[in-house]
Amino acid sequence: MDTSLEEPLVVRSTRSRVATLLLNRPAQFNALSSAMLSALQNELEAVAADPAVHVLVLGGKGRAFCAGHDLREMQANPDALWQRALFDQCSRVMLTLAEMPQPVIARVHGVATAAGCQLVAACDLAIAGCSARFATSGVNLSLFCSTPAVPLTRVIAPKHAAEMLFTGEFVDAERAAQWGLINRCVDDNALDDHIQAMADTLASKSSSALTSGKQLLRNLHGATLSDAYAVASENMARDTQSADARAGISAFLNKRTMPQWSER
Repeated sequence: MDTSLEEPLVVRSTRSRVATLLLNRPAQFNALSSAMLSALQNELEAVAADPAVHVLVLGGKGRAFCAGHDLREMQANPDALWQRALFDQCSRVMLTLAEMPQPVIARVHGVATAAGCQLVAACDLAIAGCSARFATSGVNLSLFCSTPAVPLTRVIAPKHAAEMLFTGEFVDAERAAQWGLINRCVDDNALDDHIQAMADTLASKSSSALTSGKQLLRNLHGATLSDAYAVASENMARDTQSADARAGISAFLNKRTMPQWSER
């Protein structure tokens, strides 16, 4: 069979300083097969290495954002070593999302379940259509969503996370916003407009400031108050030495238009 005509599992596009990655298994509700995880890992690394990209949008084609792991593939590969390799592969994707220099916005529609919900929680920001639904539903299959619990317990309150993880029930977009899993829910027809507005706002900022800020927020997690201030003070002192910060401060003090920021 000629595979050259097959569509990629992850579709990348770039507009100005914004890159967009779309999961592309719509018939399977963008279930995360091993091949899709590999494709997503490759694309994330490519975006991370591109100094012209200031912000990444992550979404899905078809009727859903992501329905989690591909259960048919998991069933076809029951060996424990294969299963461990799959979850390690998925964990690498989640760590890459956290460690890449650009802020990542999840564009959520339809459902985001299990590892799909994990993807949402792992992104820096998330906007969802009002009809979107979220669940860590593995418990319903006697498969506790252990890996989705990692980012979930870092972005929402422990009892809210426990409710999702122990019940496996769906949470609607309004409640997801109230709990802090997403930033906001918007009219489905206006989702792309809100995503573009958020992406454009971030893309207009200095990439060095965005990268520094993302690293700082990651380092603050779990730090004591005194350690957090020490890390933050060091971060600010270092950032004042950047060309962008010096240009920005000078423009502000002299009432000039902010400069065009340099690339990373």
